[in-house]
Amino acid sequence: MVVALRVLFALMLLAGLVLGAVYPWAVYNISGYEIGSWRLYEPDTGLRSAEAMLAPSDAPVRVLVDLTTRGTFSPAAARTVLVLRARTEGRTVLERRLTFVDSNPQSTSPQGTTQIYRAEAGLIDPVDGDAYRFAIAFGEAGGATVAAVDLVLRATAFELDPRVPPVGYVLIAVGFVGFVLALRRRRRKPAAAPPPRRWGRGG
Repeated sequence: MVVALRVLFALMLLAGLVLGAVYPWAVYNISGYEIGSWRLYEPDTGLRSAEAMLAPSDAPVRVLVDLTTRGTFSPAAARTVLVLRARTEGRTVLERRLTFVDSNPQSTSPQGTTQIYRAEAGLIDPVDGDAYRFAIAFGEAGGATVAAVDLVLRATAFELDPRVPPVGYVLIAVGFVGFVLALRRRRRKPAAAPPPRRWGRGG
């Protein structure tokens, strides 16, 4: 019985990790296929816009922004680092303020002085234009520590179901607590039986 409970809680913990961690990561990073990437900023050339030709079959298109920084960079929820806008046929289809506060930096050098932060700017769905122009503007960071900004577009990307990760978090909590309790129950030794009562003299 205890072994069955340990297996059950271990499976719940594994399912929670898949739903709460692996699923969001896969949606944001590997769902769909990459259309291309464009450099939007370098210190030597300054800000530039990028134009991408999109087709209705590409929808939904996930818009990602990679921020390469040098030195110390501390994202904050209240501080806008970049503002990205996407326009087609004279109208704005996407505008997003990016803080990079939820981004996990990736080091690009052994010394760790240069890091890349990725943020999702949103989805373009439906795609009902041909040429989409993307441009960025600096927010409060001012570009002081920014080494480069790149735009990445992914086609036919899945949309994250916001109901799934919370279910994963609950499964992680229940599975972990249950697994630990099952282990403690397994290791608990039965209480020693009292010695048999002796009869006669000295009993």
